[in-house]
Amino acid sequence: MKPLQIFEAALNGTPAPRIPIFCNLFDQGARELGMSQKKYYAKGEHVAVGQLKLRARYGYDNVWSLFYVGREAELLGCREILYTEDGPPNVADFPITSYDDIAKFEIPADITAHPLWAETAQCLKILRQEVGATHPICAYITASTTLPAMLMGMDKWLELLLAGPVDVRDELLRKCSLFVQQQIAAYRAAGANVLVYSTPFGTTAFLDRKRFNAIALPWMKTDLAPGGVSNIVYLCGMAPFNNVITQVMNELAIPVYYISPMADLAEAKALIGERALTCGVIDDIKMIRWRPDQVRAEVRRLCEIGMAGQHFLFGTALMPLVVPEAAIRAMLDAAFEHGTYR
Repeated sequence: MKPLQIFEAALNGTPAPRIPIFCNLFDQGARELGMSQKKYYAKGEHVAVGQLKLRARYGYDNVWSLFYVGREAELLGCREILYTEDGPPNVADFPITSYDDIAKFEIPADITAHPLWAETAQCLKILRQEVGATHPICAYITASTTLPAMLMGMDKWLELLLAGPVDVRDELLRKCSLFVQQQIAAYRAAGANVLVYSTPFGTTAFLDRKRFNAIALPWMKTDLAPGGVSNIVYLCGMAPFNNVITQVMNELAIPVYYISPMADLAEAKALIGERALTCGVIDDIKMIRWRPDQVRAEVRRLCEIGMAGQHFLFGTALMPLVVPEAAIRAMLDAAFEHGTYR
């Protein structure tokens, strides 16, 4: 079976020789091609080739069309990205600096007409041609309740979200949701077959339950309703969200849940059962310091918890550049060994 078939089998609970194995390597692509981060991320071709080379080097299942998270802010008016050679690029210019800017802030009528989207489209074109029929191609979507943090800074967004004028907050969320809806449609049309919907506010780690119900959940419904939830992955950054899984499944019917390493995987698997795909995620921050035998032991633990009853995927978070090569190799060797159905 091809990796895409194995992923679909895990979704559906049908027989497969092993679990899907996702490894999210991003900035490592620049190192793979011997480029600076700025040069690497300037061209969609670079990102596609970097992703293909990394997947070929390590043998895991997925590739990414993601450049860096701040790319979404650039599509919405950010004029400067801060590059560093030891971490991901980040937003250095916020398009919104005051509440007055929100009234003037506009979503492009067609984000695919933006010059930056052309590079994303080129990346996806190459990935689709090379592995579109055989491997999961992932795209990254920032939820409407999280996108404002990239547009005005987390401190100002939290101030508006929790204590600011409700009409101003909802105006910004409405515009951000329109952008999210455009992105979902554009990524699907361009060939992405796994859409990772990132919503750190989709957990009570940032919001109390009352605000989760009143703000986060309704806007998630608004983001996802037009295109539906097929191939959507629920990701809350790396914040735990076990206490909202049942509610999200009941109200949104999202088919895949990327469980935080800080959460109880056994509890999450019990809550999700056969209704959706549970993703067991290794703590790749700890992998920076773990010995290879510690990495292998953790992979085995996650697989033993998650594989019963199928509907399980092994994955990573953001895999910092400083994660050692030996740890990556140990993790993937263990995932293929312990993720095999016998």
